[in-house]
Amino acid sequence: MKALITGITGQDGAYLSEFLLSKNYEVHGIVRRSSSFNTGRIDHLISKYASDGNLQLYYSDLLDSSSITNLINKIQPDEIYNLGAQSHVAVSFQNPILTTQLGTLGSITILEAVRHLDKKVKFYQASSSEMFGGTSKLLLDENSLFNPKSPYGASKVFAHDITKIYRESYNVFGVNGILFNHESPLRGETFVTRKISKAVGRIAAGIQSKLTLGNLDASRDWGYAKDYIEGMWMMMQHDYPEDWVLATGVTKTVRDFAEEAFTHANLNWEDYVITSEKYFRPNEVDYLLGDSSKAREVLNWKPSVDFKGLVKIMVEHDINEAKKDFTLLKDNLISPTWEYPKL
Repeated sequence: MKALITGITGQDGAYLSEFLLSKNYEVHGIVRRSSSFNTGRIDHLISKYASDGNLQLYYSDLLDSSSITNLINKIQPDEIYNLGAQSHVAVSFQNPILTTQLGTLGSITILEAVRHLDKKVKFYQASSSEMFGGTSKLLLDENSLFNPKSPYGASKVFAHDITKIYRESYNVFGVNGILFNHESPLRGETFVTRKISKAVGRIAAGIQSKLTLGNLDASRDWGYAKDYIEGMWMMMQHDYPEDWVLATGVTKTVRDFAEEAFTHANLNWEDYVITSEKYFRPNEVDYLLGDSSKAREVLNWKPSVDFKGLVKIMVEHDINEAKKDFTLLKDNLISPTWEYPKL
């Protein structure tokens, strides 16, 4: 089996690559060209699988439709997972045009290439709980109404809908995975969960003094990324293409996450956390809670890691990372960073 993954260097792309390679897939990944290497999350996979051709990477961009189409025609994949995006919601307000272009043009470019291939290809679109908007305390499933509150969410609605259109119009095997927040030690450090776990590790090591957050009352359904990756694959193995919600069915606030993370390191979160309006969104999503009953009943999918387990995994990883940083600081090999840059 051949799989093509856009966004292979991100959290989900890295875990999905590892998962598919363990199932003896030949994995092809698209990497955006930059002046520095950005393959840190998959370097261990490159060293293990690239030499025998089981993992192959290509420089391309979701905005370069001709390059994407040529790659699909060349690789002739059995499955395509479209995970590539500008995925930071707050940044989507600062870069709305790029966010929207990546989210919309990328999906339709791939779908156009897929419908013209001579072979049947399964397509997975990474939809998002941000499409729902979270303006009321509802349990959200595949039939809930979309009401996006950010350029990121709006772009995801387009990609979700165009996948359904191609599924219904051209018989494309197009799957929409509506994944609620899923985190891990591979999460980008500007995302609030990783920002918290990273800060806890550095504060515990004595190399950071405070943590600045935005809206502590924002409530999210947080799960473990590895569980959700397996769910993606299970959707693609189903007999026919559908839309699926993956979620834990439990919602926690940012305050809850911070309190649990600091408590795990035997610290009182209130001694270290301060808030700033700088980190509030222009249009806040207050509450997200997912209902994954369909995936649980039909696919037999269920999360294996609960909220406390997720926080533990992330904090323990970042405590170990901070210990390494402390050793480098002691030897004057790196400079201290007291707070993340206020982008």
